[in-house]
Amino acid sequence: MNQGKFQIEVEAGGFYKDLNRVVALTPKILICVMILWVGIYPTEAGSFLMEMQLWSTQALGAWYIYATAFFMIACLLLAMFPSTGNIKLGVQSDKPEFNTFTWLSMMFGAGIGIGMLTYSTAEPIFHLSQNPDTIRGISSSLNVDNVRNAFKWTLLHNGLTAWACYGVVGISLAYMSYKKGLPLSVRSVLQPLFGKYLSGGLGHTIDIVAILATIVGLSVTIGYGVSQFASGLFNITQFDWLVGENSQPTIGAQLLGLLLIIGASCLSAMSGLHKGIKWLSNINMILSLVLILFFMLFGASVFAFKTFFITIYDYLLALPEMSFTVWNSNDSEIIGKLQSWQSSWTIFYWAWWIAFAPFVGIFLARVSKGRTIREYVFGAIIVPSLICLVWFAFIGGTAIDLELSGEAQGSIINTDISNQLFATVNLITSEGFAATLSVIIVILLLTFLITSADSGILIINTLASGGSSDRREVKHIIVWGVIFASLIGTLLFAGGMDALRSVMIIGALPFSIVMVLMGISFLKTCLEDEDY
Repeated sequence: MNQGKFQIEVEAGGFYKDLNRVVALTPKILICVMILWVGIYPTEAGSFLMEMQLWSTQALGAWYIYATAFFMIACLLLAMFPSTGNIKLGVQSDKPEFNTFTWLSMMFGAGIGIGMLTYSTAEPIFHLSQNPDTIRGISSSLNVDNVRNAFKWTLLHNGLTAWACYGVVGISLAYMSYKKGLPLSVRSVLQPLFGKYLSGGLGHTIDIVAILATIVGLSVTIGYGVSQFASGLFNITQFDWLVGENSQPTIGAQLLGLLLIIGASCLSAMSGLHKGIKWLSNINMILSLVLILFFMLFGASVFAFKTFFITIYDYLLALPEMSFTVWNSNDSEIIGKLQSWQSSWTIFYWAWWIAFAPFVGIFLARVSKGRTIREYVFGAIIVPSLICLVWFAFIGGTAIDLELSGEAQGSIINTDISNQLFATVNLITSEGFAATLSVIIVILLLTFLITSADSGILIINTLASGGSSDRREVKHIIVWGVIFASLIGTLLFAGGMDALRSVMIIGALPFSIVMVLMGISFLKTCLEDEDY
């Protein structure tokens, strides 16, 4: 397959027909080796992964913080300047392939849907208890004077910086693919830096790193999703086998959810972008609006509206400091606590967003043909940040209001993270209606998870095929579905979500380096390109 200055060789026949054998096979071998290692030595593997996670967050935390800040600044500057903001991601005659509602639905659903269901309640509640301002004594834990700080730190992890991780990948891929005629492959963005050397081992390595990052990022997302799925089923059925101590989902319940989600994802991926994924994205956006409307009507609405606008002000004012501050553990007890908090939250989040970036970035590029760079940044970074804040303000704000008023009496704070949304719903409505709303939440959860997983599988095949966005052969979809289910199930047995988090934080590091190079390469191309 001739791609101008570099070539991506694909097989002419056999099982890997039209795929690059090295890119398609290597990630499978590496993941299967990990599955065998974790399956045979679960205790030792769990301990080793935790040690590696601790080392990576402490030693490489500054890298993650500065890299994500670079992504945000680069995307915003590209949109602000007329010479770059008006560039169309495609030729001048190209029109957007999807209407704006579907476009935003697909991007939000693939990018963070499940994260909102899990963390819209959990994160503001946690930061109300502890954040850098409470550690430094600026505000008080579980007190009304800490509400603004709790939401400020919450939005840091889900605002402009976070969505820019997806943005920098998507915008550069769309530009190089639709404007420059290169394949929809991560290596294409690095052509201005490495040229023909991307034809061989270097290019293969870049795409393999992108696939591995996608696998670990999706694994964590699905892991959180199956936990919340089990909690939702329990809230509906009250079956004791679904949850254990402190409302934590049992392994059996998680595996049931895992099999259901992966099976449905494979079926959706087989139908392609214009059928299963498009319809699922529209469904989960509509159900999201229903859920938000419920909290607007029955939740702490006045508190939420006030929180929404004040948080924007607090966030923008504090963004420079939050984006560049790195706490390194030393002899000071306070600095040590700050470093521990930053590792557990900010570094974990940046690794999660980066691990998700190759899959979501390619997906965003795939659905954004015909948009301008300014439209893209507005629709892929600014709008999703505001949507996230709506979720946090109305759902998380209601949970905080219930705790501060004493009505919750610790029932939200003290339950498992997967159950906090359902605990909030139970407090603000009747038992019967809570069960009905839980059904809606579980369906929404499934659509978010299936959208993320099926999009991920399609993107992995896109990378393995040298950039062909139409690769969806049943056999490859099924193979990747089995690999995902095996990896997530094995890691859940070995160490639960801690093991999944460890693999993701470690696995995201190589692709973070690729992303920085992508940003540099894309900026170089835009500055040199006179074809505006």
